[in-house]
Amino acid sequence: MQRWQADASLLVVTLVWGSTFVWVKQSVARFPVFAFLSLRFALAALVLAALFGRRLRRLSWRMAGAGVGIGLCLFGGYTFQTLGLRFTTASKAGFITGLSVVLVPIFAALVLRRRPEPQALLGVLLCTLGLALLTLGPDWTPARGDWIVLGCAFCFALHILAVSYFAPQTDALALTVVQVTVVALLSAGTSLATEAWPWPIPQGTYAAAIFTGVLATAMAFAIQNRVQVFTTPVHTALIFASEPVFAGIFGYWLAGERLTRQGLLGCGVILLGMLVAELRR
Repeated sequence: MQRWQADASLLVVTLVWGSTFVWVKQSVARFPVFAFLSLRFALAALVLAALFGRRLRRLSWRMAGAGVGIGLCLFGGYTFQTLGLRFTTASKAGFITGLSVVLVPIFAALVLRRRPEPQALLGVLLCTLGLALLTLGPDWTPARGDWIVLGCAFCFALHILAVSYFAPQTDALALTVVQVTVVALLSAGTSLATEAWPWPIPQGTYAAAIFTGVLATAMAFAIQNRVQVFTTPVHTALIFASEPVFAGIFGYWLAGERLTRQGLLGCGVILLGMLVAELRR
């Protein structure tokens, strides 16, 4: 029963993450990117600090530094993703972001000297083929936004790898507070240096910042850290592989986005590659 409840909770978290692509795309169409990220992560940092702030005293200076480094990876991921959503669809961004699942074993081999398993290499090949089908247009060139979102997949893969290495060594929830706070500070600093905030802030932007900051960031990370101990890493990875599917569904439902037959085939191949990379014998 605990595993079933854990898997169900993670599926709800994944559904929320999949729905954010449309919200963010609509928000940054009328509001500066880093200003929106600063609102989102400031709210998330406040919520996490209120819930888990006392745990920060458990962090050593080394682990606090690790949290800052992990926060830099997270900042890069959300920066590339949010910027890319200005120039591509929510559906395509969701599937390209999902490539981080298969990039993790490759980075683990390069950084941690962990030999990738054969199914991971097969998954990378399938995802590369799917990415080509999804992003290449009639002139066989990817859209500008697709390249930008691909950078987000690399950053999120590094983030997953760093968390898997450092989180077992310390309090994972305290580490999460540091990561999210770093993203909030970097987003605010970048926004103040490069952007002019429109005033008054649109109500839709407030709603999107609250939804993505409180639910999709603070609560989602808290739930994930709480329930993942009751299920297996393979279950978790397979559940997270459904995020681009939810992104495509919400893109179709809320924004009327349509993919070509070639794009749909590419999405299917990417999803297959993500599943193959995570399956074990």
